[in-house]
Amino acid sequence: GQTGKLMYVMHNSEYPLSCFALFENGPCLIADANFDTLMVKLKGFFQNAKANKIESRGTRYQYCDFLVKVGTVTMGPSARGISVEVEYCPCVIANDCWNLLLEFMQSFMGSHTPGIPSVFGAKHDSIYSPADTMVQYMELFNKIRKQQQVPVAGIR
Repeated sequence: GQTGKLMYVMHNSEYPLSCFALFENGPCLIADANFDTLMVKLKGFFQNAKANKIESRGTRYQYCDFLVKVGTVTMGPSARGISVEVEYCPCVIANDCWNLLLEFMQSFMGSHTPGIPSVFGAKHDSIYSPADTMVQYMELFNKIRKQQQVPVAGIR
């Protein structure tokens, strides 16, 4: 009688031995890479949405203390967008270096530089973790999925 909650299982090449499970409007579980195998064994309790696979693949660059990852976001066989991830490696408190990150991103993204991520507001003075990155990817992927569902108006 309960409505189902969505759980997204995600992987990140920066953390090859970890698997991230993000619950809809909830916590992020970090498990070892065998979590996928466990989920297959629990298929009686979970329904797999195979058509929803979305991924970002690209290139990783390092410039001084900055790490920049530029990726193509794909759903199935077609490209749907571009992801840009920027990290300032010496800093572990995200809010402490946001202005520096913003200035760095503006140098190559110009007017396309994003605003402060929502995850920063929730972690005002706490240590930034890999789960925070995965939450941001999930937000990006959900935006791209929603764009896919919006019908395109005809041009006359």
